[in-house]
Amino acid sequence: MNVHVAKYAISLLLATVIIAGPGLAGAVDPDWKAVEQALGKSGQLQTGDVFRIGMPRTDLTVTVKGVPVKAPFALGSYAAFKQIGSQVMVMGDLVLLDQEVPPVMSGLFAGGLEVTAVHNHLNEMSPHVMYMHYEGHGDAVQLAKALRQALSASGTPFGASAPSAPATAPGLDPKQIEQALGRVGRDIGGGVFQVTVPRAEATADGKAAITGDFVVIDKEVNPVAQTLLQNGIDVTAIHNHGLMDMPRLFYMHFWATDDPAKLARGLKAALDKTNSQK
Repeated sequence: MNVHVAKYAISLLLATVIIAGPGLAGAVDPDWKAVEQALGKSGQLQTGDVFRIGMPRTDLTVTVKGVPVKAPFALGSYAAFKQIGSQVMVMGDLVLLDQEVPPVMSGLFAGGLEVTAVHNHLNEMSPHVMYMHYEGHGDAVQLAKALRQALSASGTPFGASAPSAPATAPGLDPKQIEQALGRVGRDIGGGVFQVTVPRAEATADGKAAITGDFVVIDKEVNPVAQTLLQNGIDVTAIHNHGLMDMPRLFYMHFWATDDPAKLARGLKAALDKTNSQK
């Protein structure tokens, strides 16, 4: 679960989950530098020995209900690698324009990767954007090469990163967001403040836009959806991201614009309907 606070709207990614079994004793750790070189993007080793590489669609100019969204807000393609025994598992999702979906899917299949879902995450996006979820198993470098080859059919940027934005955006009070959510955050640079539940960016009129997704099991779907709606937060999609997961997981995407603290309280109320860590 992540919260980013930067200069333009609030985005909440509630519980993005990677499920993987324990590695076998004696397994050799992947060469993550070689993986970065193969994919053409730098990554970071995260909790649970997951190596994550972000591939934000900084080439796109997208609005949701007329609100411009930045790439880290809702356009963040990524690959997450995890050593499982003698092999590596990779999974993630790709932000694609409609016309990019067929060639990228064909490229994934050609590279031995599986597509686990293709769908929207938000409504009223312009231009229209789809999200393709994928999974693969094998050698980490070969998986990265296959993913890079598939994405060559899209406009996903693989050049040098854009210059960093200033530190946490002016006009936002991170402590206010932390208190409303009951989670502690940190400034991660580039104009982004990260908390353990949502991502947020303030708009010029003092309001905020939020988006993200809850990971819920079947019995939590309706209580969470009802709570979001009661707090003025639209549910924009409910669907799977993976195949044959146990327990069965559903992803509930949402969108709203309002006062940041009010939105945070609404999300906290919905989060309380789940079995999330306190």
